[in-house]
Amino acid sequence: MSMFNTAGLAADRTGRKQNTLRKLDRLAKTLRHQEPDRVPISDFFWGGFTKRWRKELNLPDDANPYYYYDLDWIVTVPNMDPWIRPFETLKETPEEVVVKTGFGAVMHKLFSLPMPEMHSWEIDAFDKLEACRFDDPRDRRRFFEAGDNQIAGVGDGFERNSPPWAETVKSLRPDFPVFGSMIEVSECLTRLIGQENAMLWMGEEPERMGEVINRIGQHYLECAKAEIDAGKGLIDGFVIWGDVAYKKGMFFSPNYWREYFKPWVAQMTAYAHANGLPVIYHGCGNVKSIFQDYIEIGIDAYNPLEAKATMDCVELRRQYGHRMGFCGNSDMQIWEAGDREAIRREVLRKLNAAKGGGYIFQSDHSVSSAVSGHTYDYIVKLVRESGDYPIRLPEEFEENLVTA
Repeated sequence: MSMFNTAGLAADRTGRKQNTLRKLDRLAKTLRHQEPDRVPISDFFWGGFTKRWRKELNLPDDANPYYYYDLDWIVTVPNMDPWIRPFETLKETPEEVVVKTGFGAVMHKLFSLPMPEMHSWEIDAFDKLEACRFDDPRDRRRFFEAGDNQIAGVGDGFERNSPPWAETVKSLRPDFPVFGSMIEVSECLTRLIGQENAMLWMGEEPERMGEVINRIGQHYLECAKAEIDAGKGLIDGFVIWGDVAYKKGMFFSPNYWREYFKPWVAQMTAYAHANGLPVIYHGCGNVKSIFQDYIEIGIDAYNPLEAKATMDCVELRRQYGHRMGFCGNSDMQIWEAGDREAIRREVLRKLNAAKGGGYIFQSDHSVSSAVSGHTYDYIVKLVRESGDYPIRLPEEFEENLVTA
């Protein structure tokens, strides 16, 4: 029996366990920059990690890290494909599959590798991008019916006929605070036309590409609104997925992002807030040049804060105080190396950012298959042992967080 297992706790009249209500209170206080009982913790897990974790900890084949560790929140994804349609199977063997998805992307998935490769795109010319029109954002299939969809189905794993989003939410909400989620324009373009074409066409035709961005932005704003409406009374928060940067900086000019991308993120955030939902923005890479913009938009917390892209939640707390919440930033490369003392230094130092609330402990992206199950077990226990409020860290890990 896990030391974290709380499956037997009684449920209240909404069907949510008392422990889940405590998690909701913990998250709410954290995102309001108040100090709850302890620092919340969760993560995103690769399938390869979960298999390794089960084997190393001698757990059943259906063991799930979210339940085993009683983690504090979980994210769900509806069908975000521009065109709602079954995958077209171009090749399939016991070792691999090649499919064309509802993004018009031809994707090659080797089952032995953690991530798929995009081979080509149906939208392979700028005039095709200008001419394309997407399926209805409020199509019920996005939220209420099973079906193939690229983001849920082709990634770390491979899944056909993903279950209805609404049913997934209902199945999880007795045990976890459940967040809905939606991509924004940059995430769409990567899947729809590829990163190279996206940046090339922005450079060659910035104004015309801006018009396309605005049209796609409107589409995904309406998708987000439809999802929030469909999940009314069922979801507890909202994640916006939007990679706009890499290790050294942004993919494109900060001013270009401000003109064409920022307004749609702002409107998604405003609609979520109008419906009582906190917003966590997930964006990889070094976004320091536009971090202040996310604060202006009203994003409640930023994830994943990649350490390998020189993002540092302690330094960001020192710079921005409690104007922004942080979610993540524990260095996955240190986790993968497995050195317990280095991991302890990393985890305890980052807990400085939790003082005064406003910090959810997670990795700086997701838990990879290079992480030992014993390592993750150690990290969770370390956070639980050291993350009670008020935060009191060993003297060598204490940092002065007097803010500007």
